[in-house]
Amino acid sequence: MELRVLRYFVQVARDESITKAANALHISQPTLSKQMKDLEAELGVKLFTRTNYAVRLTEDGIRLRLRAEDLLAIAEQTLNEFRNKDQSISGEVRIGAAEGEAVRTLGQIMHQLKETYPDIVYHMYAGDTEALKEKLDQGFLDFLLICEEPDLHRYQAMTMPIDDEWGVVMKANDQLAARESLTLEDITTLPLIVSRQAMNQDLAHLFGAAAHRLHIAATYDLAHNASLLVREGFGYLLTFDHLVDVSEKSGLVFRPLFPQLRTRSHLIYRKYQIFSAAAEMFLNTLEEELYE
Repeated sequence: MELRVLRYFVQVARDESITKAANALHISQPTLSKQMKDLEAELGVKLFTRTNYAVRLTEDGIRLRLRAEDLLAIAEQTLNEFRNKDQSISGEVRIGAAEGEAVRTLGQIMHQLKETYPDIVYHMYAGDTEALKEKLDQGFLDFLLICEEPDLHRYQAMTMPIDDEWGVVMKANDQLAARESLTLEDITTLPLIVSRQAMNQDLAHLFGAAAHRLHIAATYDLAHNASLLVREGFGYLLTFDHLVDVSEKSGLVFRPLFPQLRTRSHLIYRKYQIFSAAAEMFLNTLEEELYE
């Protein structure tokens, strides 16, 4: 399977048309059609369903598109690294990150490097931690910031200096807002809105066997979206402090849990990884900042 053919495939998937894709790629329509049929034959699956008006991806086609876009991005990243090898440090640094205060530390390093190396471009990715780990393992990401204990058999890890405090975001006029903090007993009867990662990993770690007593009303990927549900009175957001707007105008407040629960973040990267000059500069600067 050639990268050129994957580029053709991704173009067809984006345009949903052999004709439009052929024009964009500056090749003939019959040539592109044959390339796509050969690709289907090579993989032994049907990638497209064809109609009079468009071509649509099958389930296997969707799966290949996700893989192909990552592979093409890695290939482009590799080419850029070699093109810029003999130039001043530039290029791209790709960082996956869970939501949390530790992102501020990464921002401080970016700001510190900006004046000396203005041509470094940073790409931040969010999402499910397991999905981001897969991208890290594939080489699509240089680093991943996680809010869980790292697997030191698989990764190198750096502990961030800022940790996050757990609590509940609620409407400011809620009767529980008068409390300075909330206990586990206080929240077991509340309709809680939690992140997907918290649902799958954090709750059991934080609350042990008592986690099954919590009433989960909804899960989310973005804390801001979850805060909008709270504003509409749907439930209570179990989250880190500082992730959503709880200023007076927001109509929301944050109340920490008692006893206090905190989570420490770690920046992980693959063992024996060969970094681009830009990623290596970022890592070295972060190490100096953390361990000076």
